[in-house]
Amino acid sequence: MKKILGKLLNRIVIFGILLAVQLGWFLLTFTKLVHYSTGLSLVFRIISILAVLWIINTEDNPAYKIAWIILVLVFPLLGGLFYVMVGHKRPSKGMRRRLDAECSRTEKELVQEEAVLDKLGEMDGRVRGSAYYLAETGGYPVWDHTLATYYKIGEEYYASLLAELKKAEHFIFMEFFIVGEGKMWDSILEVLEEKAAAGVDVRFVYDDLGCVSLLPSAYSRILESKGIKSFAFNPFVPLWSLVMNNRDHRKIAVIDGHTAFSGGINLADEYINEKERFGHWKDTGFMLKGEAVWNYTVMFLRMWNAYRHTDESYEPFRPHAWHPEAFEGEGFIQPYSDTPLDNETVGENVYLNILNQAKDYVYIFTPYLIVDHEMQTALCLAAKRGVDVRIMTPGIPDKKTIFQLTRSYYPVLLKAGVRIYEYTPGFLHAKSFVCDDESAVVGTINMDYRSLYHHFENGVWMHGCDAIRDIEADFDKLLQDSEEVTDKYRDGRKNMAVRGWQCIMRLIAPLL
Repeated sequence: MKKILGKLLNRIVIFGILLAVQLGWFLLTFTKLVHYSTGLSLVFRIISILAVLWIINTEDNPAYKIAWIILVLVFPLLGGLFYVMVGHKRPSKGMRRRLDAECSRTEKELVQEEAVLDKLGEMDGRVRGSAYYLAETGGYPVWDHTLATYYKIGEEYYASLLAELKKAEHFIFMEFFIVGEGKMWDSILEVLEEKAAAGVDVRFVYDDLGCVSLLPSAYSRILESKGIKSFAFNPFVPLWSLVMNNRDHRKIAVIDGHTAFSGGINLADEYINEKERFGHWKDTGFMLKGEAVWNYTVMFLRMWNAYRHTDESYEPFRPHAWHPEAFEGEGFIQPYSDTPLDNETVGENVYLNILNQAKDYVYIFTPYLIVDHEMQTALCLAAKRGVDVRIMTPGIPDKKTIFQLTRSYYPVLLKAGVRIYEYTPGFLHAKSFVCDDESAVVGTINMDYRSLYHHFENGVWMHGCDAIRDIEADFDKLLQDSEEVTDKYRDGRKNMAVRGWQCIMRLIAPLL
């Protein structure tokens, strides 16, 4: 199978090279032709001017606008036409139609209980506002009566997930970005097969591009042959596709409606340190038991029924359907999803709300730090008003170019008083915020343009839960294994070639 995949990838690379050569020849010929035709040149310049005017008046992120405007100005003949063809970067009409229709059909499945919001408001009015935003704009209510367990490493998450899967009696829903054959996935697949054979409703969604080099082609058919209902999200085609950016980056597992898992951990061996890729792999996840699991169930079912309509009603999957007893749990839990289908950057806005409301500290885990002006301003402003803002990034990167881009944001943040650490043992893949021993977010949402603007993502906001103290303690412990970034970044002294490359990468980052 590896040889087959290798040959396929080689053919894709060769095809890409040939396509690039052909495109280059076309552009060269076209450019020369335009020079001989004043009228044709004028037409394309008018298109570019109109494209710039259109870009200026869109509601897109300013960094995205600037990148496109510069591209159009540098290539006045074809830049405008190129923007018209691919600049919108929105999901395909088919994807939008399917998902919008299912969300509209099931809009009443997620209703905020006012009593829970009022109870939260009695503790802190500002925090109530954050929960209200997620409930009204994000569409996912806040719940009490839910127990949250935090896992500070993939190995702990894996052991707990495997144990809970073995307890499943009625249904298992799983949705993951990356699935790779090996110890982790093979052992989970064995359980899923056993449960499916026993009559449990087992459903599995995976992102096709995320798994393209890790799983056999048409893997969903293999799963179906084992009794596991499945489909691949946004199937990968070895040609450039305008919707390749809109990936399903979510990680969701729901068991019998009352137990859910999520976080940054995918189903591949590097996530549990069975395979070493970039030193020690540090990741985080969590388990929920209780009312808030309903949000994750609805997230999954909306994605599932948009492509495989099997459920007229979601009622059989509610938390109490197979757990009539009352749930335990302290504090408030609010799982939420972010989608590129709307113009609302829910994931980023949750992070901004935490930074803007922080009183004492905000600690952040992130594998990538490629932020827009709004996020950079919020980080700097929080530090300038006395909040202890600390960010931990990887010490060993998975992508060296992206790591250089991450480091390009260090100087301005350090100057404002933000403290930055690099996790020296290896790659930090966790995505979480913890604030003032009161609130926290753990999820799949990176601090980069792809996660914040283009991917389907999910996270959980917590307030007043014991798990929050576990997240803070985890950050404190990891400081011992991390190196604080020093003044060498504060004044911007770098190799000129590196600085030039970082400038180019920061310009095109919103377009990637």
